[in-house]
Amino acid sequence: MTPTVTGQAGLAVVAPASPPTEEAEALRAVARELEASFLAEMLKHAGFGEGRDSFGGGVGEEQFVSLLRDEHARALTDRGGIGLAEALFRALVARSSAADGAQS
Repeated sequence: MTPTVTGQAGLAVVAPASPPTEEAEALRAVARELEASFLAEMLKHAGFGEGRDSFGGGVGEEQFVSLLRDEHARALTDRGGIGLAEALFRALVARSSAADGAQS
């Protein structure tokens, strides 16, 4: 259970947890990368970056549109994303904890 502290306005504030471990940071990075990949694929299927009929960028645009889509997906993830990274992170932590418990 997460400890809470009562704030100035009488609202419950979540107390800061212990500093994240190196393993937790690695799992969080993997989860964020998975969310970014998912978002890039969704942007692709939504038509983001498709060529235009007039005044398009031609071959150069076609070659680099996937890079632009990937960067947009990473930017979305960096700004909070859709919550997929956090769900993946929690699942990875639970799986890691279960694996550590089984080894003990």
